[in-house]
Parts: sequence; C-alpha cells; structure tokens
Amino acid sequence: MKTFSVYETPADEGVNNAVKPDLRVGFILMNQFTLVPVAGLVDSLRFAADKSFRSQQIFCKWDWMTCNDLPVTASCGMPVSPTKPLGVIGEYDYVVLAGGLLSETRDPPEWLLDLLRELHAAKTPIIALCSGSFVLGKAGLLDGRRCAVHFTIREEFMQRFPSAEVLVDKSYVDDDDIITCPGGTAIDLAAKLISHHCGTIRAQKGLEYLLVDDEEIQRQTPNGKSSVTELHVYKNELVERAIGYMRSHMDAPGSLRAVAESVGTNERQLHRAFMSNTNESPAQYWRKLRLDHAKRLLMDTNQHITQIAYATGFSDASHFILWFRKLFGETPSSFRKRRHEVEKLINTGH
Repeated sequence: MKTFSVYETPADEGVNNAVKPDLRVGFILMNQFTLVPVAGLVDSLRFAADKSFRSQQIFCKWDWMTCNDLPVTASCGMPVSPTKPLGVIGEYDYVVLAGGLLSETRDPPEWLLDLLRELHAAKTPIIALCSGSFVLGKAGLLDGRRCAVHFTIREEFMQRFPSAEVLVDKSYVDDDDIITCPGGTAIDLAAKLISHHCGTIRAQKGLEYLLVDDEEIQRQTPNGKSSVTELHVYKNELVERAIGYMRSHMDAPGSLRAVAESVGTNERQLHRAFMSNTNESPAQYWRKLRLDHAKRLLMDTNQHITQIAYATGFSDASHFILWFRKLFGETPSSFRKRRHEVEKLINTGH
C-alpha cells in the first residue's frame, strides 16, 4: 500500500509525475542548526512550487537529510526528522548545509568534508547557512574565496581560515558555486535562485506572500531580469564591469570588441580575465546570460519565440533554438508547452 509524505497526496500524484522540477534542493541539517534561514529558504521554495498555495512540490522539490539519518534538534529546541537518507551526489541543483551552534560545526566528521569536496568536484553548488561556513572552511573549499559570515564569529573564523576573504556586510556571497549566507531569513538568496530557475513571477509570489515589502520585491527582481549569475562575486574588477556591460546589452548582438573597449582593454586580455575568473570565455558567459534571460521570458511572458530570440540578442529564431536546446536539453517551444500542460493539470485538480 502506497504511503504519502506530508507534501504529497493521491490527488496531486499525476501533477507531480508530469513535470520535472525546475529547482531541486537537498538540505543537510546539522544538529543545533539555526531555524530561521532554513525556514526562510524552504518557505520561499514552497510558495514557488505550485500555482496556488497547496504546498505541492511541483516546480520546486526539496528533501531533509541529516548526518546520521536520525532526527536532529534545531538550536531553538524544535526536532526535525529527515525525509530521506543522506545521498546527494547528482540529485540536486543545490545542496544546503545548515549549521548553527559553533560547537556542532567547529570539528565536523571527515566523511562530511569528503562529501562536500566531492559535491564541489561534481559542480553541484553548495549553500552554507549560518556556521555551516566553518564546515566549508575545514573542507578547504573557502581557500582563496570570498565568503559571508556573521559579524559575531568574524574573528574566530579569520583565525581558523586565514586563506578565506571574509565579508560581514553581505547577506550572501557566491564564489565559484560556493554560496555562504551568514543567517537572517535567507529570503533574498531564495528569491535569486527561484527567479533564475522558476521565473520572476514565482519569485515575486513568495516575496509577496512572505510580506516582503514592494521596495524589496523591486530590488530582488528588477524588470524581470534578475539572474542567479548576479550572486557571483568576482575579484577581477575588469570582469565585473564587463559582465555589467553584457547585462545592459542583452538584446543587442554586440561584439566582444565592444565589450573589451567598454572596460578599457582588448579582446585577448578580456578572454584571459574571464577564463581565470569564470572558467568560461566571454562569449560563453554572455551567451549563458542571454539564454537564462530567454528562459525567464518563456516562463513569465507570452512573447513569440522569434520575439524572445531578438530580445536576447540572437540573430534569428533558429540560432536561438539551437543554443537553447544545447544548454537546456529541449527546444523553447517544448519547454513552454510542458509548463503550460502542468499549469492546466494544477488548475483542473488532476
């Protein structure tokens, strides 16, 4: 006899099986983790996950895991049970390591450090909440990287991990898919992730329902163009300025020479800077920005494919379709059709 989790009911099963989620997140909860950032992140996912407010895991899915597959207790005293055994390689778009009390994160087990290194080697982005950054530091994943930590633990963190560049004035920092969030509600981080993977409308839905004011909504999703790439912080000022130029010229074919000239360099130096900071050429990076924006337009608007192609700087619809399929594994039309079919299933209750 089939049993259902608290997030799934028999009536929803057909809908859940009809669509691949746009965003999959695995939470690893350490004992005595801080509840608020975890709650802010997962509730944002919950509101983005379906069209209404039924908490169906359709467009977003998440799992709770613990280090020993047993229940853990948050620092506020609330117990939480895992929903699946720990197993994360290749299963998620992001893995969240939720820390809390320093006594639990100063000396993490070696197998956990190995797991995090393996995740990073597999190019799975890792999000460390609260003192989870101590575990990333112990794994060597913050060496030479920028990271956001809470001001109350800044001194100890710097002593333990002198190779990391510590920031205390950021709500989150992404450096090469290592994302650190010092605490707070993590709602702004969630909005960026959801906007990138699920579209601006779904990101706004969560912000509005969580009573984040209009000014914050506009800050998080300016003109529907916010991108997860904006989370990245690059140390090279030339690269940062070049990316700014690319974002402001998303709808113009443009040339790399124009990008290079806009930041006072030449194409060869621009290529070297991008390869050393982003591991991608300027052309590859700009194309991904365009395709990410195109995907959000497919989710958020009814514009024709040709209109979207021109709006994102492609020479014609065929060129756009070719690159969209290469990056996302399906054509723009099939992507939009699949999402509309799921919307119909949700609306009819099937």
